[in-house]
Parts: sequence; C-alpha cells; structure tokens
Amino acid sequence: MKKLLQRLRTRLRRLLGKNARTVWISHPLFREHHPGGGHPDSPERIAAIETALKSEDIWRHLQTAEAEEISDARLALVHRRSYLSFLESNQPAPGKIYRIDDDTVMSHDSLKAARFAAGAVVQAVDMVMKKKAWHAFCAVRPPGHHAQSGRAGGFCLLNNAAAGIMHAIAEYRLQRVAVIDFDVHHGDGTTEIFQNDPRILMLDLYETDLFPFPDFDSRARNPDMVHTPFSAGADSRSFRRTVRTRWLPKLAAFQPELVVLCAGFDAHRQDETGRLNLHEADFAWLTHKIIQTASSCPGRIVSVLEGGYTPASLAKSAAAHIRVLAGLPKAAYAQAYDDTLRGKKHRPLRQYLRSDKA
Repeated sequence: MKKLLQRLRTRLRRLLGKNARTVWISHPLFREHHPGGGHPDSPERIAAIETALKSEDIWRHLQTAEAEEISDARLALVHRRSYLSFLESNQPAPGKIYRIDDDTVMSHDSLKAARFAAGAVVQAVDMVMKKKAWHAFCAVRPPGHHAQSGRAGGFCLLNNAAAGIMHAIAEYRLQRVAVIDFDVHHGDGTTEIFQNDPRILMLDLYETDLFPFPDFDSRARNPDMVHTPFSAGADSRSFRRTVRTRWLPKLAAFQPELVVLCAGFDAHRQDETGRLNLHEADFAWLTHKIIQTASSCPGRIVSVLEGGYTPASLAKSAAAHIRVLAGLPKAAYAQAYDDTLRGKKHRPLRQYLRSDKA
C-alpha cells in the first residue's frame, strides 16, 4: 500500500509539473562556526531542525544536497573586495576568535562556513531554475541578512540571500526577484544591498525595538521596499492581517520570477531574542500564502535560514515551514490553530498560548 501511495504521489507531482522534490541543502562545516559559549547562534540549531523533520515524517519526502562553496566572482557581485579582504585577513587561528563587534564573531572556520552558506543559496537557485528541485531550503550558518556590502553585523558575515539573488540575475537574466524577510530583526544588510535596484521587491517585517533599530524616512522610501514594523506583543491575528493587506497584493502585482525567503523563526513567542507572539502555525500559513500568491514562478522558492535561537521553537517553526514547501498536507496542530483564529470550535486561543509556554 505504501509503495502504491508513493507511486500515486510521484505521478501527481509530475502532472503538476513537480518533477523533483523539495531540496534540503546543508553542510557539516556549518557546525564548525563557533561564535562562543552562550552565543545564540549555536551549532545545534540545524541539528534541531533536522531532528524535527525526521520525527514529523517530513525528512523522507525531501531530497538532500551538500552545499558548495561560492566563487570569488559571485561574492564580488554582493560585497566589496576591500571588505572580503578584511574578513580574510582577520581569520583567527584554531581555538581563537576574532570579535568584529559585540555580537559578530569569527572562529577559525567561520569564514569558510559563510562561503559555503552563500554557496548553498547559489546552488539552490540553480536547482529550482533548472527544475532539479521544487523549492529549496538552505539550512545554513552563519546567517546573512544583516551583512551589508561592506560591513558585518548581527551575527552575519556574508549576505547569503543576496548572493543567491545576484547569481539569479547574472546567470538567468531575471528582472523580477522578490525577497521576503520574516525574521524578527530588520534585514538591514539586504536592504542596503538592494535599496536602489528596480529588479527587487523586498517585503520585510521586524520588531520595532530590536537591533538594528531601523528608522525609515517615509519621504525617501522605495515603494518596492515594504518594511513592516510590529510592536512587541503583536499576535497571530495582527500578523496575518498585515500580511494579507500589505504584502500579498504587492507580491501578486510584482509577478516575481523567483522568490527568496530570509527565513527567520525568532518571531515565535518562545524565542529568546524577540517579543512577538507568533505560533509555528503562522509560519506554515505564511509559506502557503507566499506559494499561492507567487503563482508566476511555480516551484521557484528558495528559503534561507536566518534567525531562530531557541532550539525547540526553531525546530517546530522550521518544520512547519518546510512541510508546506514540500507540498505535504497541513499538520493537525496547524489546522486546529488556524480554525481557532477563524472562530471555529476548537479550544480558545489563550489555551494555545498557555500550553505552548508550559
């Protein structure tokens, strides 16, 4: 019976144009980035996600690939050569660290890990553009969305998502790429790199009183840079309402040829670094809405791990997100939570909040 169901799924995917499964791209080297004991970006983060995918029976529905290192030529499309030289010249010896700022630290293998993290996104772009994968998730460290063209920051050395986007533009001559950043911290690096690029639509949420403390001048704002602030304590209903009214119409009108997600899961209510009040079901809902709205580029969604620093909530949230990317049915907990938000008969929302925090 299982083999018959698998054959039916494969045939259905082919009928829908899904000739390849969603790909998980990672590398053992990402565990060798050691910013120090007690640092939020711990090497265990990726392992926690992988464990959740296996326990929820999602892993077997994915294909896996090992990340490749980005080339110097591809990096130079995003970062200044002087900045890259700075990173190379300050790589610490084994067992030592180099502190760029209070939060951003390089260990001996950090720069190499960052090069493979950026390379993973380039590889993911190639796979979805060539129909070797139907969507991709890049399980990478260190994160990237705070890295500007000439400066590190916020745990980030290289801007992984920007590297993949610039590769897509250079290699495939794309003219409309949407980058959607749902990390709880504003993606200031990605904003700086693409702020004047007419080929880019950026949809970005952030908590107002967190690093990097953005303060936008509305008179100078690019209409294709949609920065969406949330106050501490914002909940699922306000999040979903804002996405429906501010993000989805812009995304539909833009008709992207590729979507790149800066997938931070630190807006979850249990995450230690943020104070928003989202549930893992919100990430599943958002992923579904993005796929549904970006119908101009079926199968061409590349998701890149950014934040999410409490292992339990990170693992639950990323698994909910990847489940939808893989085209699997919504989990029962997500359906129940969604029904509660819609007013259907399930336990009150406050009980979800209480049980999740227990």
